Amino acid sequence: MNLATTKLTYHDYLLLPDDGKRYEILDGDLFVTPSPVTRHQLVVGRFLHHLMTYLETNPIGTVFTAPYDVVLSETDILEPDLILVLTNGRARITEKNVQGPPDIVMEVLSPGTAARDRGLKHKRYERFGVQEYWLVDPDQNSLEILALQDGTYVHICRATRPTECASPLLPGLVLNLARLLE
Repeated sequence: MNLATTKLTYHDYLLLPDDGKRYEILDGDLFVTPSPVTRHQLVVGRFLHHLMTYLETNPIGTVFTAPYDVVLSETDILEPDLILVLTNGRARITEKNVQGPPDIVMEVLSPGTAARDRGLKHKRYERFGVQEYWLVDPDQNSLEILALQDGTYVHICRATRPTECASPLLPGLVLNLARLLE
């Protein structure tokens, strides 16, 4: 067997150790990321709280944070920092994971993951039809929202703290960066 051409699958993913690291398979290739740093976790927590509060009065979907598997294909298994699955979306929530493309995926950039988040993950999310891809850069205090238009991501918001952003998928939600990235 030639390991250089062997693509890992979801079955292989299930055999990986539960050791506190984040494992992802992108187009059959394994990527390992150490546990996130404190600021990363605080930012994810603020976005999670903000979205959960929104969903309490607008029950249009469900939000999850890592570690939680998103299975886009047999060879694409990711653990985004935050995902939102809309009730009328294409993704299906199962007992173990989300099958198919969530409506919104958020990744918090770090020096070790930024290139992959902006490159390979961007391409995978775009290819599989994730409607919006949010990139949060805590070091730059910025948020980019990319929306899928005709199969390609386009920027609908690029902002730095203290500016605000909005998502067309979440009417009435204001992403106040002064609060979310404090």
